Amino acid sequence: MTDALNELGGHIELKRPDCVIGWDVTHGELNVDVAPSNIRGFIEFLKTDPTCKFSTLVDITAVDYPARPKRFDVVYHFLSMYQNHRIRLRVSIREDEMVPSIVTVHPSANWFEREVFDMFGILFSGHPDLRRILTDYGFRGYPLRKDFPTTGYTEVRYDEEQKRVVYEPVSLVQEYRQFDFMSPWEGAQYVLPGDEKSEEAKG
Repeated sequence: MTDALNELGGHIELKRPDCVIGWDVTHGELNVDVAPSNIRGFIEFLKTDPTCKFSTLVDITAVDYPARPKRFDVVYHFLSMYQNHRIRLRVSIREDEMVPSIVTVHPSANWFEREVFDMFGILFSGHPDLRRILTDYGFRGYPLRKDFPTTGYTEVRYDEEQKRVVYEPVSLVQEYRQFDFMSPWEGAQYVLPGDEKSEEAKG
């Protein structure tokens, strides 16, 4: 399988050197780094080229690397049922950069791109209806960014007196923010329930 994927990677690079920044085969999977401006045309090539025939879009997601100048990797997964191959495309972009939508090539990308926008705040130019899909209409922030607080910014609850849903800023008392991650194996001075048996065994 690895030899076949290496041959496929070489074929793709030879046919589309204008799009392919680099490629490798890792853990039995073909990974291709693609320039963001060429992503739509490149995916169309992968779909129609007889050697590739990646006709099924499996998923679109993203990865956040806050310390990098190109903060996000937008990641596409495709399947060729004709050739029995899978391919992963990676597009690295800055936080203020947009990625061309591929809805015209794969209509199923519509909701995938909306999810990536909702969770990471990445914009897809040319998308027919780019709006949130998993969070609420007035949701603030992007939950899968590394700098998003685990508590979020807003608490949503039903108020019995007002008989409606209310939105309030998250307010946690300080003691709920103190966490002790020590365990008996890391030198903690307390005994967890059940550990006293090991002390008895020693005695």
